[in-house]
Amino acid sequence: MRGANRFRLPLAARLLQFFAPKEGLLIETDSESPAGAGISGSSALMIATTAALARFTDRNLTLEQMRVIAQNVEAQIIRVPTGCQDYYPALYGGVSAIHLDADGIHREAVPVTPEEIESRFVLAYTGAPRQSGINNWEVFKAHINGDKHVFRNFERIAEIARAMHQALVPGNWEEVARLLREEWKLRRTNAPGITTPLIDKLISIASKHGGQGAKACGAGGGGCVIFLVEKGAASRVATAIGDNGGRVLPLQVARDGLRLST
Repeated sequence: MRGANRFRLPLAARLLQFFAPKEGLLIETDSESPAGAGISGSSALMIATTAALARFTDRNLTLEQMRVIAQNVEAQIIRVPTGCQDYYPALYGGVSAIHLDADGIHREAVPVTPEEIESRFVLAYTGAPRQSGINNWEVFKAHINGDKHVFRNFERIAEIARAMHQALVPGNWEEVARLLREEWKLRRTNAPGITTPLIDKLISIASKHGGQGAKACGAGGGGCVIFLVEKGAASRVATAIGDNGGRVLPLQVARDGLRLST
């Protein structure tokens, strides 16, 4: 990596090393995502910076090529494998299904309106940053090493993801809620520390005010929790979460993906 980790902002430094611009430049970034939130803020920043540097250095990259560069650089910096899924919201916006097929990764747009998602979900920050690469790597290693519990969980979580896609298309929100609850029940047992007392408390409180299901975002261990709520219950659930130690964040689905302007 030629010493990128020596810098205060190693991700930006590694991207600059890769693109090697011939002229000086100033990069300014802005993010409203709290640190360690688990909502792919770093991935969005990586995509934006990759696209800007590609334009600045006259490289004509496809969206998928940008995803590969951003994912590989982040893996090199945190020194554990990174997943591909976090980069797609920044690239395309909207709601996506990511298919990990034998011939590669394929993204499919899911026909759910942003307004429907925004009315049915509440996002809350628990104020406890987590290290997603480390948590995910522990689970990843357990799977590779043949941990039967983790392996069974992964198989079922993959089935749930496919079923979630099928439930979202016709707008079967009761089934979406059931699948979300089942997924979190499995995921929280993959490794110690994925859930926390505050996460458990907020999920329990939300269920008494119209919450239908919830899970920690990213690797868990803190950060954000996403809550699926009954139609019309978002405000009531948000108030209950705020009154019990959570920090409710504005939730808006990006209508557009990556945009470059000069």
